[in-house]
Amino acid sequence: MKRSSIPGLIAVGVVAAIAMWILTKFFYSYMPTVPASVAMTLWLLAAVVGFAAIRVRQRISEDEVGQDRSQLNPVTAAKLLVVAKASAWTGALFGGAYIGRALYVVPKAQELVAAGEDAPLVLAAALGGVAVSVAGVCLERACSVPPPPQGESVR
Repeated sequence: MKRSSIPGLIAVGVVAAIAMWILTKFFYSYMPTVPASVAMTLWLLAAVVGFAAIRVRQRISEDEVGQDRSQLNPVTAAKLLVVAKASAWTGALFGGAYIGRALYVVPKAQELVAAGEDAPLVLAAALGGVAVSVAGVCLERACSVPPPPQGESVR
């Protein structure tokens, strides 16, 4: 499985931001407010994925990967890699979308009461999306193990 491309993640975020900015510009009066649960969910997901990245990196650096119950199972590491890739792309998409909404809401916060009320939650959701993406990339990098040196066999 190939690593997630950082420029690709940024491109997805930029496209999502542009699309959401356009939608918000023309349809803001029809959009519901961003619930606090969106920002909290994104931040919780970022924390869980970030914690997993720390634990996986710790286990790999201590050479605790194997089939024993006290070790990190390689199948579990592969599953975490899938979670990492999904988190990186989902975070880029949601982060970009909420950044796009923030690009409309924040400048209008002084003019529109609804925008002023939306701004803190939109910014929290945007930062949460970016945090999910960063945590996903960190977990993905933590799950990768360098190949053994030439001449050595894989255990």
